[in-house]
Amino acid sequence: MKVIRAFFGIVVLAIAASLPWIVQDHMQQNGTSVSASSHDATASVRRTSPIGSKTLAAVRDWFSTDSSPAARSSFSTAPSDSPAAILVGKGLATSARAKTAAARVAPILNPELRALGLKMGDPVFVRIFKEEAELEVWMLGDGKTEYELFKTFEICAFSGKPGPKLKEGDRQAPEGFYYVPPSRMNPNSQFHLSFDLGFPNEYDTYHGRMGTFLMVHGNCVSAGCYAMTDIRMEEIYTLVAAALGDGQKYFRVHAFPFRMTDSRMNQEFKKKGKWLEFWGNLKEGYDYFEMMKLPPNTSVKDGKYAFGS
Repeated sequence: MKVIRAFFGIVVLAIAASLPWIVQDHMQQNGTSVSASSHDATASVRRTSPIGSKTLAAVRDWFSTDSSPAARSSFSTAPSDSPAAILVGKGLATSARAKTAAARVAPILNPELRALGLKMGDPVFVRIFKEEAELEVWMLGDGKTEYELFKTFEICAFSGKPGPKLKEGDRQAPEGFYYVPPSRMNPNSQFHLSFDLGFPNEYDTYHGRMGTFLMVHGNCVSAGCYAMTDIRMEEIYTLVAAALGDGQKYFRVHAFPFRMTDSRMNQEFKKKGKWLEFWGNLKEGYDYFEMMKLPPNTSVKDGKYAFGS
């Protein structure tokens, strides 16, 4: 009986794990582009498919020889310094590629983290600046009340120009306030490694902005995403996956057209550009973090972003 249960469990797991890649292959065979703003269709399939992480967890429980709550909820027992351990956590997918990447960058990241009193798995926060082509990773150390800047990465490529993404195919990268839970991580991306920003968010939807599969990913090619070199994406992915694997429910990503200092905003006021009102609203969130060094809770009220602690 145990053999039969295990056999059927493995079959169901195999089907569930294969579904996103079957869909991707189907899209490619039928001429659907996956390289424009439809980057990483597989990540969206994983996010919306009824065969998701809960189903996989249920199947694992079904044929497990140890059905105790402790066994069902346990993570990897590997040491916390292990690259494999930082990519294993409830609801977080992993892959041989992601584990290999973590093993490659851990010797680089760990000494840099220790120098700042940080460690792999600490909570993370990401900021993106188009004009400067920079992606920042901020981290919150044990016992700290403020995030501190860990590292700034050069963005290898993004398409479009300052201004929000409005519609599918406009080749604009998003601007706004987004969050990434484990379900939006893709360790098997055709763009090396990636995470989905979750565009459109509530604000974007309110204003009729449309688009799908807007990512931060590797491969240094972009048609609406923020693209990094593969080695930089490995560092970023390893850091955010470690935080999610250690219990952070999601990490925030704030994407700005430029560093929203008063002097830089004054330049835009003089130009009387079309996005002044939108950018003024983004600056409120930018200023909140600059002052508090904690990312604000973000909501939408009357078509505008609202910020609170």
